[in-house]
Amino acid sequence: MKVFVVAGEASGDKLGAALMAGLKAHVPDVTFHGIGGDRMIREGLTSLFPMDEISIMGITEILSQYRHLKRRILETADAVIAAQPDVLITIDLPEFGLRVAKQVKARSTIRTVHYVAPTVWAWRPGRARKMAAYIDQVLALLPFEPPYMQAEGMRCDFVGHPVVTDPVASADDIVGFRHRHGFGDNPIALVLPGSRRSEVSRLLPIFQDVVQMLSAARPDLGFVLPAAPNVADTIAAAVKDWSVKPILLHTASDTGRKEKTAAFFAADVAIAASGTVSLELAAANTPMVVAYDMNWLSRQIIGRMLRVDTVTLVNLVSDTRAVPEFIGKACEPAAIAKAVGDVLDNPDAQTDAMALTMARLGRGGRAPGERAALAVLEGLGKEKGPGMSA
Repeated sequence: MKVFVVAGEASGDKLGAALMAGLKAHVPDVTFHGIGGDRMIREGLTSLFPMDEISIMGITEILSQYRHLKRRILETADAVIAAQPDVLITIDLPEFGLRVAKQVKARSTIRTVHYVAPTVWAWRPGRARKMAAYIDQVLALLPFEPPYMQAEGMRCDFVGHPVVTDPVASADDIVGFRHRHGFGDNPIALVLPGSRRSEVSRLLPIFQDVVQMLSAARPDLGFVLPAAPNVADTIAAAVKDWSVKPILLHTASDTGRKEKTAAFFAADVAIAASGTVSLELAAANTPMVVAYDMNWLSRQIIGRMLRVDTVTLVNLVSDTRAVPEFIGKACEPAAIAKAVGDVLDNPDAQTDAMALTMARLGRGGRAPGERAALAVLEGLGKEKGPGMSA
């Protein structure tokens, strides 16, 4: 069996690696082609080019690199056609993956699967209808997503979210982390500016101001910034000029990833970019404040398209509004800093919402990577799946 799989950012690389492992467990002779990061490469992928070349977020940012992205889309589609895989699996990053799938479908009958349903419940609901012309199957991370895809004629399987299988830090891990970095019993705040270069460059100056305000108000508060491998250099260059310097964690190695896990469980609060990191924090039972901003044009366009009153996944999955968020023009340092202080003063306010989120995402059940693999195989008619379809 031959699989062509395309991911373009750290979260997609994680999803892709788990899916690949699941496929190998059920189809030992499976081979992989495509685009991915370190995790997917360790599972046996040879990447066409570095994954972070296509990790771009925001309308203006995409337009500014349109020619480069278009060239890479064409190159990738050509590679899929040349490989003639049993299935093309595009993972998240719809700006790239769906364009590749569309070109492949126009030139072949290769089965197409998109992993991570587009947020049609949040904005641009017409995307589901457009996708149906060239996507055969969708693998959804969130339990409320399948009906949106099924209504347009696509098969859609809720496979669970990989965050439910993330490593857990022990009490000794937490104590060791605090000791190594000199925190003792003092409170710790995580600083999480995202994993895309475009969002990191936009959010870091805002988060810097938040850190300074919090440090002035709470001198005992320590700060930790785990940096995704593809943006670690950018972050390191930026924070060296901060007056309040966080502990910078490089997460490319196994040791670095263990340190990140320990940090998430040791922390008392997090200042986080909007995205899947809110689920990682919920898995660690770490309360959070979510903040996100884009350039002016992206803010105006997307703001007018939003169909929900929150973009934080913990709020959406738990059907609460427990996590405070500051999006777009509300992404102001003073407001964010005050909200972080409020969370530190009332740390249990988000506990129930985080626990409910984990239960609804599949904690305690079959691993999402295996569920995704079985759904792909069932869609191909290669294996009878365990009732994957929602």
